[in-house]
Amino acid sequence: MYTDEQLVPISALQHLVFCSRQCALIHVERVWSENSLTAEGQLLHRKTNTARDQSHQGVRIARSLSLVSRRLGLVGLSDVVEFKPPNESANPVRPAAFLTALLKNTSPERFVGWSITPIEYKRGKPKTNRIWGDCDRVQLCAQSLCLEEMLSVEIPNGQIFYGEKRRRLDVEFDADLRTKTEQLCLELHQLLNSTQLPQPVNDRRCKRCSLIETCMPGQSQAKEKASSWIQKQIASQIDEFP
Repeated sequence: MYTDEQLVPISALQHLVFCSRQCALIHVERVWSENSLTAEGQLLHRKTNTARDQSHQGVRIARSLSLVSRRLGLVGLSDVVEFKPPNESANPVRPAAFLTALLKNTSPERFVGWSITPIEYKRGKPKTNRIWGDCDRVQLCAQSLCLEEMLSVEIPNGQIFYGEKRRRLDVEFDADLRTKTEQLCLELHQLLNSTQLPQPVNDRRCKRCSLIETCMPGQSQAKEKASSWIQKQIASQIDEFP
């Protein structure tokens, strides 16, 4: 189990899947810069998180719900979590008081039969590229693992709402995705505890990254190659001595 001081943001998992160097720059070096993509994402989340909790057709809609997993060492906020009771009489709590009641009593019996669905809001469209295609799914799965630990429930699936498509896509939390997410949690803690900054990737991901000016992937690799050349030259000179 992780302590309070060891908890790391759930959002860091998405950064890690996208690029380990970006993740380290943000969460170790505390470097951040906006571009049009991050600004659009921030605006979408602000609209979602500032809306009020509500109830719709018996479904309780909770926004900006605090999440934590001491087993995985994660902490963060959900965009939206929908709580659907097995029947309306199962919990006739008004929306305004629902979260208070939720946090006061998280016994396993309280949510037997409930359908709990975490929903993450993203700008753009679903990612299909093999390099960062799992970014969003891993982040959502991590939220689900937090909820499962907090509420002693099983959550089989969640949803991602993409701003460009204007619709939700279902995400199944199958064994592969759960295993991958938990493994990435371990890698994340190892990365954030390390003193070494990962090498830049210098590929098409860099054009989408708001930290490209700070990271300078092309120059970083050029310096690395120059350093390697110098070492080789020194080694060759040494080898010439009898």
